[in-house]
Amino acid sequence: MGIDPGTNVMGYGVLGVNGKQTEVIVLGVIELSRFESHYKRLHRIFERVSGLAAQYLPDEVALEAPFFGKNVQSMLKLGRAQGVAMAAVLSRDIPVAEYAPRTIKMAVTGNGQASKEQVANMLRHLLHMKQDDMPRLLDATDALAVALTHFYETGKPAVAKGPKSWADFMSKNPDRIAPRRGGAKKPD
Repeated sequence: MGIDPGTNVMGYGVLGVNGKQTEVIVLGVIELSRFESHYKRLHRIFERVSGLAAQYLPDEVALEAPFFGKNVQSMLKLGRAQGVAMAAVLSRDIPVAEYAPRTIKMAVTGNGQASKEQVANMLRHLLHMKQDDMPRLLDATDALAVALTHFYETGKPAVAKGPKSWADFMSKNPDRIAPRRGGAKKPD
């Protein structure tokens, strides 16, 4: 499950994964602007994210990490919203991961500066979504992009570390060293 935290609108998206195949299970938004109190919004986030976790039983949840903006108050509110969403899934023992906005855009579009519309269009293509199934608010597709990024990041094969030097390689692989040719003598 991917979550795009927000204090006015919070996006969510759930991907089904079967091997290397992904499919969209659900995506949507939690509209919070009708709640006047920031604390009531946080409470609603906790309730809805807990409910989504209970309904869809995700194995893991990925969130978009807050980006550093100029407005400190907005950053604090966004951080609280993210923390409450994290607490909701952590209370169900669901592992959490975070991804920077640039990382998400890069993973989905190949461009760390992509617009929300570009991310949504690429998701539609990658996940074979019909235009009619695309949500009105792009917070939902942003959340789906977070889930897809997590799928990509956790599906990367582990890269084995190579030898530190040629001498290290030879010492660990004596059977792969060919005998010298041409009668040249080995230096003393």
